[in-house]
Amino acid sequence: MKRQGGFTLIELVVVIVILGILAVTAAPRFLNLQDDAKESALQGLAGAMNGASGIVFGKSAIAGLEASAAASITENNVTINTVFGYPEATSAGIGNATDMDGFNILAGGGTAQGDTIEYGFTGYTDFCVQYTAATSSAQATARVVSSASNTNCQ
Repeated sequence: MKRQGGFTLIELVVVIVILGILAVTAAPRFLNLQDDAKESALQGLAGAMNGASGIVFGKSAIAGLEASAAASITENNVTINTVFGYPEATSAGIGNATDMDGFNILAGGGTAQGDTIEYGFTGYTDFCVQYTAATSSAQATARVVSSASNTNCQ
């Protein structure tokens, strides 16, 4: 009779353990989960900015300040500077209207209509959030932009 060759159970277990160790140490480098998490956080920040600017506009409209090129409202003892009812593109505007913990101002900022400010993570240059203040004919917007289209993300 021929003796069949094969692997023992111990050999198979050792190979599986080695593959598991390699997967745990090497997979995060290939998957690049940190960049995906940062991009998702920036998407969340843009949504929070859009929501906050809408709420501020509603409060400004109730106060009759939506047509004013420069005004301010107070919410929870925090003053928010506005342009045509929406937060201006400064830390005293959209920065006070939105929780900016963990995000940094990368570039821009201004009190005039149409000014922009970019928020993001220091050292992360792929994407950032660009907030554009309102004008007399357009509402404020926040959107995630790539560094390929906006050099301020760097």
